Amino acid sequence: MRETDGLLKKIGVEDLKLGMYIAEFCGSWMEHPFWRTSFLLSNPKDLERIQSSSIQALWIDCSKGLDVDHSVKAVTQADEHARVSSQLRAVAETDPHPHQQQVSMEEELLLAKKTLVLSRSAMAEMFAEARMGNAVNMTVADNIVEQISRSIDRNPHALISLCRLKKVDEYTYMHSLAVSGMMMALARELAFDEGQIREAGLAGLLHDLGKAFIPLDILNKPGKLTDQEFTIIKSHPEQGTAVLHAQGMKDDSAIVDVCLHHHEKMDGSGYPANLNGDQISTLARMGAVCDVYDAITSNRPYKAGWDPAISLHKMMSWTGHHFDPVIFQAFVKTLGIYPIGSLVRLSSERLAIVEEQSQASLLKPIVKAFYSIRQSCAITPIVIDLSRPGYEESIIQREDPGDWDLERIKMPWQSPPV
Repeated sequence: MRETDGLLKKIGVEDLKLGMYIAEFCGSWMEHPFWRTSFLLSNPKDLERIQSSSIQALWIDCSKGLDVDHSVKAVTQADEHARVSSQLRAVAETDPHPHQQQVSMEEELLLAKKTLVLSRSAMAEMFAEARMGNAVNMTVADNIVEQISRSIDRNPHALISLCRLKKVDEYTYMHSLAVSGMMMALARELAFDEGQIREAGLAGLLHDLGKAFIPLDILNKPGKLTDQEFTIIKSHPEQGTAVLHAQGMKDDSAIVDVCLHHHEKMDGSGYPANLNGDQISTLARMGAVCDVYDAITSNRPYKAGWDPAISLHKMMSWTGHHFDPVIFQAFVKTLGIYPIGSLVRLSSERLAIVEEQSQASLLKPIVKAFYSIRQSCAITPIVIDLSRPGYEESIIQREDPGDWDLERIKMPWQSPPV
């Protein structure tokens, strides 16, 4: 969402009216049938669908449509940005408990790529077997988790960053690998023991098993879903659970729990069981965070992925009603306030890409400056450790890549898929 001071307002869905211009829904785009999230609301049926969905709030652009009545309590973009930024900074100022990396980001990227190529093929075969009614090969699944775990142990950021680069027809497999890796990294931040960490990784790997039964023309549809199609999409937790039940897994299994409940929300507006608060297990709450983060940062046929830092900022604003705040804070500490691949503006008026996290501070990662804002041109890339003692340059703000004409500059997120 671009900055248009004073024109964007956040309102409750109950205050939405025909003639308003919807700039963005507050929440992940997988939670509602409107893949096109910016449009003039003119169809009464669309209004009814929005107000009957799990959407609770949204941003309207008063320069393109009707404003709210004076009696309606609305939040300005500036106020919301300040509130969420303050919350993220508070997380950053706690002890980071940094993972002691065994190898550099550069070294692990090569190793992680090999892991992903082999694991992706194994996941494709696993999903194909599930579609044919065969049991999930848990030995293969365990081996995949073992390889991902080793990569996360060596460097927790490399594999997760590579998983953003997905081909359309391999999205579900790569998404499963990404969620598995993030679940294990998050479990370590939450001080799980090794057995629990592996369990979290396995649950993440199989959380979307039910997607094997969703027709690809629906799963990858570039336009708005019909109500019937959205209902089919929402059936995947139960379809995956049915496969796991068929091979003897019980409801108290962590794998079954995350598969069935990773779309539940803290306020009870999720699916399929409308669980709320303490009714949702810790692992399912973790699954919800990891699932949404990877989905919204990945390119899809119907929507370009969001920048990693912007994604965390948006997700922070959804905590409480969607995510568990404690789990999400641990997730932020796992990835960093500015995850690898984030576009940021430096105090020197240069654009930079976050290349690696610092062991010293979540607010001062290692970045690569590549563009002069003052001169509007590319510069010779320079790697800067913002946490270096005595170094005064800092990150001023997150930047949306879509706001900059950077097509001629080869960016990390434009690299070929793994």
